[in-house]
Amino acid sequence: MAYYQNIFSEVQVRPTQPEHGIPVDVDKRWGTPFNSYLFGLIGNAQVGPIYIGYLGALSFACGLIAFEIIGLNMWASVNWDPIQFVRQLPWLALEPPRPQYGLKVLPPLAEGGWWLIAGFFLTASILLWWLRLFRRAKALGLGYHVPWAFASAIWLFLVLGFIRPVLMGSWSEAVPFGIFPHLDWTAAFSLRYGNLFYNPFHMLSIVFLYGSTLLFAMHGGTILAVSRFGGEREIDQIVDRGTATERAALFWRWTMGFNATMESVHRWAWWFAVLTTLTGGIGILLTGTVVDNWYLWAVKHGVAPSYPQVYPPVIDPLSVPPTTMPGGAP
Repeated sequence: MAYYQNIFSEVQVRPTQPEHGIPVDVDKRWGTPFNSYLFGLIGNAQVGPIYIGYLGALSFACGLIAFEIIGLNMWASVNWDPIQFVRQLPWLALEPPRPQYGLKVLPPLAEGGWWLIAGFFLTASILLWWLRLFRRAKALGLGYHVPWAFASAIWLFLVLGFIRPVLMGSWSEAVPFGIFPHLDWTAAFSLRYGNLFYNPFHMLSIVFLYGSTLLFAMHGGTILAVSRFGGEREIDQIVDRGTATERAALFWRWTMGFNATMESVHRWAWWFAVLTTLTGGIGILLTGTVVDNWYLWAVKHGVAPSYPQVYPPVIDPLSVPPTTMPGGAP
């Protein structure tokens, strides 16, 4: 009999009648279900039907508007040249308003107005999608673990693009839309506030991030290793553990002294993933609002050593009032 031995499933289950799941009160799903060989290699072969609903439709529409605004602004920045658009796409950006506009509701479109409009529709799309997840979980009688995990990621998104800029009094503190530009913003943000590595909440976020990957690798590797014994059928294993769960538990007791259970490993993974963005958002929110320099904060609290002053302090040019050069030129 064929069994799991790598990332691909050798057996694809294709029932004569498509699986529609349990009946629910509101079940206006769309599309005719069909089977896909490619999807069957990595998961369930059946595709559809999908429940869209008015929340899903609104979320998709808002997301499409935001995507179009960002994409068209990037294309306009290269004079509508399709070749340069594709070539420079990783470096193109839609920047937030300049500092002089503060928290103005709608600055000139070319100077940050489009960024605000795109951000509004993107945020609306994400929040509508969260509400859709919540309502679907409720309709199926599920716990709310997925929407609350998604809410943790939304928290970080809102801190970066809305909550912290509002507290700082300027939209210019927000993150630009773009691949490399948002990475450049991250590097500049860390340098500006004395290296985020000294931010304790950043430390926690990295611990939970790396911990999530470790737990995912440990759990995924373990289940694949015992899938030849039916270990991927976790519900069956809870009722009748059989040889798969016993071997998995024994392996971890042998290698690290104790083992998780079929339930607890998912709880660990869920909390580690949720706390990654939750602590990260707290760390970003405190930066600039409560702490201006994380290195000096770390020195004060005994986290980092104090180095001798070798070079004179560098003055931020933006903090110096403009001077007039001889001849009247500024």
